[in-house]
Amino acid sequence: MLKKSGLQALGGLVYSTDSGRMCPICKQPVADCRCAEQQIPDGDGIARVRRETKGRGGKTVTTVTGVLLGADELKALAKRLKNRCGCGGSVKDGIIEIQGDKAELLAELLTAEGFKVKRAGG
Repeated sequence: MLKKSGLQALGGLVYSTDSGRMCPICKQPVADCRCAEQQIPDGDGIARVRRETKGRGGKTVTTVTGVLLGADELKALAKRLKNRCGCGGSVKDGIIEIQGDKAELLAELLTAEGFKVKRAGG
């Protein structure tokens, strides 16, 4: 097997003086890259619902992980869940965060949406 050297060892162009950092997947400038929006997160397809308080100043947050949807579909799902729960929340790094202890309600709503759901944590 041939050993790659130079830019090929790095996977191609990584920086351009004209446009800055380059995306290694689509070879476009990072500002124009849409790879992260189209990428489906890794996981087994089971939506895990967990209640968390650690690192949040004592505030309770319910997280949903493992949902195999793209960024746009995940944001739309989070919006529907927030509306049904009547509270705020966000999507960060493929994880849906809903404010408050809404684990049971979220598990029911996700099951109604057709997802396989497991309660995780305590």
